[in-house]
Amino acid sequence: SQLMLMASVRISLFYLPYLHQIPCLCGSAPCLLCRCCPSGNNSTITRLIYAFFLLLGVSVACVMLIPGMEEQLKKIPGFCDGGMGTTIPGVHGHVNCDVLVGYKAVYRVCFGMAMFFLLFSLLMIKVKSSNDPRAAVHNGFWFFKFATALAISVGAFFIPEGPFTTVWFYVGMSGAFCFILIQLVLLIDFAHSWNESWVEKMEEGNSRCWYAALLSATAVNYLLSLVAIVLFYVYYTHPEGCSENKTFISVNMLLCIGASVMSILPRIQESQPRSGLLQSSVITIYTMYLTWSAMTNEPGNCSSSMWLFRYTIQL
Repeated sequence: SQLMLMASVRISLFYLPYLHQIPCLCGSAPCLLCRCCPSGNNSTITRLIYAFFLLLGVSVACVMLIPGMEEQLKKIPGFCDGGMGTTIPGVHGHVNCDVLVGYKAVYRVCFGMAMFFLLFSLLMIKVKSSNDPRAAVHNGFWFFKFATALAISVGAFFIPEGPFTTVWFYVGMSGAFCFILIQLVLLIDFAHSWNESWVEKMEEGNSRCWYAALLSATAVNYLLSLVAIVLFYVYYTHPEGCSENKTFISVNMLLCIGASVMSILPRIQESQPRSGLLQSSVITIYTMYLTWSAMTNEPGNCSSSMWLFRYTIQL
């Protein structure tokens, strides 16, 4: 869910200038049921609304992870198994609230959103222009799309527990791995374009200014990465344990150092003259972010919040 939230926020921020088109979802009924906005054929608006759907689904999943949500649901008379309803004559709870909240609920919400987008991706196979009849479905009928996404997500909560959680866990883990790989490729391409642009400007004129800018950006990335590594060792490890965290921090740090050294080797420079430390610094700071994200979500006693809590109790 965290990765989906990252993607949703980035897409939504990219289309922020077009947010004034969102009211088309709540316009007149004939417009809403048929083609929606007058500019519904605009691919940018279409992507924005799909990103809004994704962000809405991820927001619901995040609400499901709020601590204490299950206890609040059990206070509703007659709603949860083992809740207050069992103490009220004639009122009995029939809902397993363990499935409505926590990671199990996140799996079901994400399953519904994934099936919704998979359905439309299959429907849009070989659609190459807005003149295709199926393009009207892609660019309009937002009310029915929202109802479909809602129905699939709600229906996912009625899937029997069985092996669903375990199977969907591995599916989500595989998807997250592919997402990280794709994000790395896009990040490397962005860093390469950034470096190439500044090197060209440095060669055209005012070389000192652009060289200083290139050097400063690289130094800032490496400095932030170094600070992150120090903080990781301080807040996510301790002398008596947390060997996994120590291993991951050390291995990732060594891999980043190796990638940085390789980027300036003569043989690499011969084949890729525009490669340099800027690309490596961007990947290094992104790797530190992934390391922090993994350790933050790690169950156990090595997270920073757990150790800070224990330290406060001791004081």
